[in-house]
Order: sequence, then structure tokens, then C-alpha cells
Amino acid sequence: MILAAPPCITGNTTLTTEENMPGPERKTPAPVILMQPIGIIHTPFNTLEDMPIQPKGAEGITGTVELEEQYLAGLADLDGFSHIYLLYTFHMAKRTALTVTPFMDTSPRGVFATRSPLRPNHIGISIVKLVGVEKNIITVQGIDVLNGSPLLDIKPYIAAFDAVQNSRSGWMQGSAEDVSRKRSDARFVG
Repeated sequence: MILAAPPCITGNTTLTTEENMPGPERKTPAPVILMQPIGIIHTPFNTLEDMPIQPKGAEGITGTVELEEQYLAGLADLDGFSHIYLLYTFHMAKRTALTVTPFMDTSPRGVFATRSPLRPNHIGISIVKLVGVEKNIITVQGIDVLNGSPLLDIKPYIAAFDAVQNSRSGWMQGSAEDVSRKRSDARFVG
């Protein structure tokens, strides 16, 4: 017997743990993880269509991250880094799909082999250039995020830890130039 846990709110959808379970074979309830946004991301992108699909395509695009005042002390020393990771929710994602056709391909792929917003937890990640920090406002460049996206976390990009030499990119054959020119369409909307 599966016991339903309290509802978990993700984006615009409320799901119970039982509904989140991968199938009837699950023997124990999944833990409920509640996260509160720590801020809001502000960008020039007010609709999902025609946005850059990755930060590479948003070069020169400036945005701001407005951190909740209670987290201000956590910004100490961040300005020493050139780039940061932003973790956020794809708050306008209305559905989940385990197979999607990514922007840079014509074949269906497993969602975990893509960067589609239709992932089960609707969590996004972008590496952006840190321009400055003033009080609770972080100015960034190269941002490919929808305006109003709830911010979950900020982490510094550290080349010595994060740069991976000799990595493979699986099915993805597009060049950095291809990615920078590609814009989103309506495939993940609705």
C-alpha cells in the first residue's frame, strides 16, 4: 500500500508524492522535498518563444538576479568570481515528458539526455558572467532565462573544479555557433 505524502508544489502544478512515483513497482513513498525560491531572475525575455536556448546564444544579454534580503550575507565574496551558476525553476513548464525532441535535433531523446524544461522537477541551470553585485542585486550577462523565473540557488563557477577536459556530448553535434544562433520555439510550451 502506498501512502500519499503532503502535496509538493512545483511550478504551476501541485503533485502528490504518489503521482510523482515512477510506477506501481515503487515500494516506499518518495520523500517530499520542499524548496523556497531565494530570489527572482529578471531578463528581457517575457515569452518562451524566440529565446536563446543556452547561455551561448545570449552573449551580451544583461539581466539581474534579485535576491531576497534575508540572504544578503550569503553574497559576501561572490564578486571575486567571473561566472556563476544559477539554479532556477522552469516555472512556466506545464507538463513533464520523459522523451522530447530537443531544439538542436530532430530525433526524440530521453529528457535526461537533454536540457528540456519538461523534466520531472522543472529545474534549470545556467552559467552566466557575473558583472557586479550591489546589495541584493546581482547583474549578469549571457542569461538565457525567462523573466520572473524563481531562483533556487547560486554557485560560483570554478574552472579548476568545473572544466572537464576530453568530455563527450552524446547525440549533440551542433557547434557553439549553431547553438548561439538557435532560438526557442513552441515545442515545450503548453
